[in-house]
Amino acid sequence: MLAPMRAMWSGAISFGLVSVPIKLYSATTNHDIRFHQVHAADGGRIKYKRTCSMDGEEVDYADIVKGYETDDGELITLDDADLDSLPQVSGHEIDVIEFVPADQIDPMLFEKSYYLEPEAKAAKPYALLREALVQTDRMAVVRFALRQRESIALLRVRGNAIVLQTMLWPDEVREPEFDILDTEVELRPQELTMAASLVESLGADFDPTQFHDEYRDAVEEMIERKRTTGESRPAPVEKTASDEGDSMTDLLSALQASVDAARAKSGGSAAAKEEPEEAADETAARSRSSRSSGTKKAAPRKAATKADDEPAAPRKRTRKPA
Repeated sequence: MLAPMRAMWSGAISFGLVSVPIKLYSATTNHDIRFHQVHAADGGRIKYKRTCSMDGEEVDYADIVKGYETDDGELITLDDADLDSLPQVSGHEIDVIEFVPADQIDPMLFEKSYYLEPEAKAAKPYALLREALVQTDRMAVVRFALRQRESIALLRVRGNAIVLQTMLWPDEVREPEFDILDTEVELRPQELTMAASLVESLGADFDPTQFHDEYRDAVEEMIERKRTTGESRPAPVEKTASDEGDSMTDLLSALQASVDAARAKSGGSAAAKEEPEEAADETAARSRSSRSSGTKKAAPRKAATKADDEPAAPRKRTRKPA
């Protein structure tokens, strides 16, 4: 089942004083079966890093610029500022330049096809343009901007729809420069007659529905056979940054729980041992401060708590005889 069509651009066809508001939809889709490169051992996706060919180091995307190498080996680089300075077209008008006979258009120039859907209020001018193209057997040559780049295109009719057919620029079509084609070949009348007879015997009206992609059908059949015979396996789930964060949180929680369990098992003895030592150190520091100032005002502070008195008293008695 095909996915619903979604408009990818909106604008208006402009010819003369007539403007036809339209929406643009891609007229074609690709049904090729796409494969991923995976590790045969565990099915993990194969990823590629951006590395520099000179030093082999991985390069951040922010450090990559556009580069153009000239025929004589010079490298020209363009950064974002350079690209932003280039002329860009962002209009939403499909301007008709001229109407040309359909048989004058070389199919080699055709590139990509888009359907044009008229807005509700533009149904009549849309139909008028469509029928005018059919009756005159002409196509409209137009200019329009798609993705901020100007393109040349054709308006032609397919059924009840007007199709916008983008085109290559003339200098993008290569000429067949084969010397053998310049060689004069002698063809006998009997050979021409037989060739024409063969063409006529295979003549038919073209019906695209009679053709299908046999290779794709074979690939789909192979995939389905492997799935039904148990040759498939669940796709591995890659760890994301959030998953790693959750794992770290779980690790810290487990460590904290282990510490709490150890303290509970020892009855808090370790914590009790640490407190007198810390109190003794604090009291000793206060005593040294009192001696250096030549006063005894620190004594009431030492008696402030029972924890301070007990460890500090022995040290004070041993220092009195001195």
